[in-house]
Amino acid sequence: MTGTTLSPSRGLTGWHVLAMVVGFFAVVIAVDVLFAVQAYKTFPGEVSVTPYEDGIAYNRTLAQLATQEKYGWKAVAGAEPGRIVVEFQNAKGDPVRSLSFITKLEHPATETGRLTPKFRETSPGRYEAEMTGIHGAWDLTLVAENAAGQRFEAERRLTWP
Repeated sequence: MTGTTLSPSRGLTGWHVLAMVVGFFAVVIAVDVLFAVQAYKTFPGEVSVTPYEDGIAYNRTLAQLATQEKYGWKAVAGAEPGRIVVEFQNAKGDPVRSLSFITKLEHPATETGRLTPKFRETSPGRYEAEMTGIHGAWDLTLVAENAAGQRFEAERRLTWP
């Protein structure tokens, strides 16, 4: 038998395992840093351009809500196919008539696609605005005022199929 020497194979060593573990964590950290940088660039966290002024205006909002409570008005808003319906009642349960409106309708998350519904009184205390071609969730912001200057402000989420 002629002898040939076999060279030892250089299989998986501790250095290889160390390199694989370090490489794995380097990739994970790099991806996390990339995502964090992209998240910060696309949304810096600023919800309002004027947060201080918004805070001061909130006191006026609280005063308006306290005044509104004294009227005893109740409003119910709903989304019906092709329209928005809002019904108003006073503290006695009688319909509140002859209201004028300032309204806006916008998507909840993005505030895009802002619409301005025009309400008309269809029966005592019942006001409707035609809204064709919309679907999904929308936020309705409503300011109703009567001839005496009494204001009612409300926000409601409406959903169309």
